[in-house]
Amino acid sequence: IFYNIYYNMIEITFLGTSGAIPTISRNTSAIYLKFNEENILIDCGEGTQRQFRKAKVNPCKITRILLTHLHGDHIFGLPGLFQTLALNDYQKKLFIYGPKGTKTLIKEIFKTFIPHKRINYEVEEVSGTFLKTRDFEIKSLALSHETPTNGYIFHQKDKLRIHKDKIQKLNIKNHPDLKKLIQGKDIKINNKTLKSKDYTYLQKGKKVAFIFDTKVCANAKKLAENSDLAIFESTFLDNSGQGEKLAKEYNHLTAKQAAELAKQGKVKQAILTHISQRYEFKEKLILDEAKKTFPKIQIAKDLMKIEV
Repeated sequence: IFYNIYYNMIEITFLGTSGAIPTISRNTSAIYLKFNEENILIDCGEGTQRQFRKAKVNPCKITRILLTHLHGDHIFGLPGLFQTLALNDYQKKLFIYGPKGTKTLIKEIFKTFIPHKRINYEVEEVSGTFLKTRDFEIKSLALSHETPTNGYIFHQKDKLRIHKDKIQKLNIKNHPDLKKLIQGKDIKINNKTLKSKDYTYLQKGKKVAFIFDTKVCANAKKLAENSDLAIFESTFLDNSGQGEKLAKEYNHLTAKQAAELAKQGKVKQAILTHISQRYEFKEKLILDEAKKTFPKIQIAKDLMKIEV
């Protein structure tokens, strides 16, 4: 039934939500994005493999890996993950993207840990729009951290959808030519011309922004702008300006700064992650600070799943 083609949701699973050090309740950074046939891992902190198990997700389904930067809490899980893929006869070609230095890192990981049984992979150091498919595109912008760091935008493309109610009234819901309408083509059925513009509507694609490990900068604002979902790191509380000083010194964001970026960017929904161990079981402090600026914000928890 061609009119009943749904615009697939973007599924996000938070595999790890801690800061630099894992805690009892939080593993180090990793997010899993599923859309159509794509299964994309964003960062791979220590322990990510076990988080896959807890989330009941097969890591061999991964199609791409996006690395934001090469600090340990975002990449220490890679050697184990690659070994698991190799031992399980991973059949796909794994595409790995990241900032400057990523090619050398991945080469050394395979050389050191998987010298004999390799998997097919390709590494690209990226900037700007680096991937376009029929259904989505991914863009990278440089952020301001202690090391080369990328933020990412995953953007669904707009799609024509058929007005189901209009087609039902014509009693031709199973006609094979209906698919041409969502290709922008007019069709003729039972001597009646159906114009694409009259029987379709444009469904806007969703935009998800990943803004990790950075201080406030112009590109962080660009990434957040008009996002349906923006995921921000939130390493510090403001604490009447004291946290802001630490955030600037260590190139991170406070909860308040993340909320300000969400508000300025007219974000529809925001989620905070990369929660420091100092706030273990004190997350309400972070949430209260952020909500004063941007009410549509929440804090991620390990294994939390959402749809966009």
